[in-house]
Order: sequence, then structure tokens, then C-alpha cells
Amino acid sequence: MALVVQKFGGTSVGDADRIRAVADHVARTRRSGNDVVVVVSAMGKTTDDLIRLATEVSSVQPPREYDMLVSSGERISTALLCMALAELGVAASSFTGSQAGIVTDTDHTKAKIVDIRAGRITEALEAGKVPVVAGFQGVSTERDVTTLGRGASDLTAVALAAVLGADACEIYTDVTGVFSADPRIVPDAHKLSRVSFEEMLEIAAAGGRVLQLRSAEIARNHHVPLQVRSSFTWEPGTWIVEEDEAMEQAVVTAVVHDISQAKITVAGVQDKPGVAARLFRSLADRSVNVDDIVQNASAHGITDISFTVPRTDIATAVEGVSGHLAELGATQVTSDQGIAKVSVIGAGMKSHPGVTATMFETLAEEGINIDLISTSTIRISCIVREEDVERAVRALHRAFELA
Repeated sequence: MALVVQKFGGTSVGDADRIRAVADHVARTRRSGNDVVVVVSAMGKTTDDLIRLATEVSSVQPPREYDMLVSSGERISTALLCMALAELGVAASSFTGSQAGIVTDTDHTKAKIVDIRAGRITEALEAGKVPVVAGFQGVSTERDVTTLGRGASDLTAVALAAVLGADACEIYTDVTGVFSADPRIVPDAHKLSRVSFEEMLEIAAAGGRVLQLRSAEIARNHHVPLQVRSSFTWEPGTWIVEEDEAMEQAVVTAVVHDISQAKITVAGVQDKPGVAARLFRSLADRSVNVDDIVQNASAHGITDISFTVPRTDIATAVEGVSGHLAELGATQVTSDQGIAKVSVIGAGMKSHPGVTATMFETLAEEGINIDLISTSTIRISCIVREEDVERAVRALHRAFELA
């Protein structure tokens, strides 16, 4: 008998009909001889509605109370799914994040898991029940409700699969798998049958919204067999596997774009040891995640440093840097929210030269200017203007013959 962890996102449990469809799928998985642990997100736009309600009530939202509020949506989903399973004769028990034993640090709104004490989940399985766990949440070491960040129901599912030693973790969403590009932008993009953990990490980090980045990291680190598939068609999806198991070793596997970032430039920085460390420490202390970084060549001991951050963190980042301008010897800090990132990703890039040249030539032929560039062994990313990014994605998809 296999143990399968199944995670269902907000669109998968968006209304009563969808919840009944999920219950039927879980019941069929049980009848096929598998133990099942289910993780669910809040229904549809529930979390967005709660956030909007909070802004209507008050401009002041203490992080502890924010987490108490937005974590309630998942608890509704767990109870309703257990009721739908009961209708089908399947015994199930709902669990909040804290009841499931998910212990986090004290960083509200984006807490990190420090331990999972899954005794109650194991007891439910041994009693022949389906544990239905609220995703996206846990309990801090100070016994407060915490949330793990947007999209973190994936993280809950993969972390539970790792701790329980599950045979597979299935992430059900509103798409049928991982594609070579966003099919809404590139109509001839194709679904990938398998991608490696490393490729999936880069896709998630570069803006691919199919799988949350931290969940991909845990899956890789704990060797959790992972499949992304649709809860609307139930067809086989994309398996995330070890690199030597990934069959599609094209030079470039996918073209990914991200319009959620902003660029910050700090001008007139002193070019001497320790300055960059102080700059980025001021951001780390405010929990601002920095992505691409470029430093201009120094002239007369003065340089400019540009970097990208999530748009949601831009005010915090500008405030943090502004408070250190004199210490950094900088003259000003500016921000630009009209940028986007386009990336080409593929494990085959390690052994195939020319990918960088092809990417730059393609963008040049389209008249698209490159602002910043960053690379890894299997990824090349360029910051371009937001209005150019969809054209860039389509051109690169053609250039690397991914259709």
C-alpha cells in the first residue's frame, strides 16, 4: 500500500461542486489501495477577500492578527472536504497547521518550518482515516498562528510528504503541468512530461507560478517524488525528478517570465570593502529578498549598484536603503516598477555553448534592450521593460525551437 500526499489549490476547491469532485478523486485514490493525506488551500479568492477586508477595516494590520485572519480560509476548506468525503463513506479528519504539528519560526506572514511533529497525522492514517490538513500555516515556537507566505500550501504538502516518507506528492492545480512557456502568451507551448529538480527550482525562482520555490527546494533535498497535474482534467501531469531521470534533456527546456519585480538603484556608492555588505544587510534585516544584482564599473572610487526585489517589498526596500545613504556614501536611491524578467532554463545548457549568444541575438533582433543580466549553470535571465516581455518570451520560444 502506497502513501500519497495530494494538495489541492484554491481553484481546485473553488466551490461546492469542485469540493465534491476533489472528494470523489480522493475516495477513488483510497479505493485503489492507497493511504492518502490531503492538503488544501482556501477556496477560490477567499484569501484575497480576507486581505481586502483587512484593508477596509484598518490601515494598521499587526502581523500576528493578519496571520490569524488569512489562515482561516484553509480551515473552512478542510472541514468542507471532510464533510464531502463523509458523504462518500470515507472517514476523514480535518487538521489546522498547528494540529498537524507544523512548527515554524516567529516571522509572521512568511514563516519558515522548523519542525513537523506529525504524530496526529500518523494516528489518523493508522485509524483508517484520511487526514485533511490546512495548507499555508503552522504554529510558531511562541505558540502563535503563523502563515508561510502566499502559495505555501505546496510547501505544506511537500514537507508532510518528506516527513511521512510518502511514495508520491501530487500537486493539483488549474494547469495540466509544467509548460515550455506560459501558454497564455505562447499558444504552441507544450507540456513537459518530466523536468529535473534543478530545472524546477530555476523555473520557480524565475517567475514560473506552477510550483512554489520553497516546496521545490524541499522536494529536491528530501527526494520527494513530485507530480504537478490538473484537478479539472485529472490527466497525467509533469513529474519532477532527479536529473538523470529527466528524459527531456533539450538545451533549453523552458522560457519563463516574471512581472512581479522592481529595480532599485543606489547611486554614488563608495567603492570600498564592506559597503555592499552594509547595503544588503539593511535589506536582509527587513526580510527583503534580493534577486538580480549588478554593480557598475567604478569611476573615481564611486559606483552605482542596481538590484531587483519583489514589487510588494519595494517601499520597505527603499526605506531601508534610504536610512543608510550617508553611511554608504551614496547620493540617492531610485526605484523602477516598469521592468520584467525573462529567463531561458535547461539542464542541457551545461554542456552546450552558444545559448547566451542566441538569447542576446534574438532579443536584439526584436529591438529589446537588456537592463540587467544574471546567470546560473542552467539559467540565463535578462531584465527588460515590462511592455517588451511577452514579445521576448515568444521570440525566445521560437529561437530555441520549443514549440
